[in-house]
Amino acid sequence: MTAILQIFRRALWIPVILAAAGLFGLMVLTFADVMLRSTFNAPIEAATELIRMAMAILVFAALPMLSWRDEHISVDLLDGVFQRFRLARVRDGLIQIVCGGILLFPAERIVVLAERARSYGDTTEYLSIPTFFIAWFIAIMTFAAAAVMILRGLVTLFRPSLLSEFSNK
Repeated sequence: MTAILQIFRRALWIPVILAAAGLFGLMVLTFADVMLRSTFNAPIEAATELIRMAMAILVFAALPMLSWRDEHISVDLLDGVFQRFRLARVRDGLIQIVCGGILLFPAERIVVLAERARSYGDTTEYLSIPTFFIAWFIAIMTFAAAAVMILRGLVTLFRPSLLSEFSNK
């Protein structure tokens, strides 16, 4: 089980590294665009579409790790009630499984949109980058986040000690 944990732990960092690289690229591009625009009155023409793509990579690459760490925004209006009846773990597990299942529907729809963009030959305005690449990336990361949420929900319900074991190492 520890070998599987190690593989899973390392695999979760791949999208995070991708998100960090996207953020760094976004920062460099924005800085260069502002400097060129201000200094030489020569902005980077394709900066808008590159920033749009980098934002998509940044947001969706971080989604699986956020899902595993359970760092989504939540409202704790009824936490006291669930803790009083010792149902917080059951609530958390069921909500994660349901949310992961619900996340499968937009992921499936994004696949349809990505294939439509591919079949139409949609490209970006300046650089002529096919838009289906980004759409497929978004779909894959959304499917990964859904799978991670369902897995975390199952682990929360049936083997919660694994969560503490995972976070300690």
